[in-house]
Amino acid sequence: MLWTIFVILLVLWLVGIVSARTLGGFIHILLVIALVILVVNLIQGHAI
Repeated sequence: MLWTIFVILLVLWLVGIVSARTLGGFIHILLVIALVILVVNLIQGHAI
């Protein structure tokens, strides 16, 4: 479940980079959320 959310947020961030700078701040917030989810997942001991 967390990996699915991580991948979705990462894809949305990449789409934001490809698109214009209109939603740049929002897209970077999504990236931070995705990284937090990844770190929490690694700390809990789930394998990659």
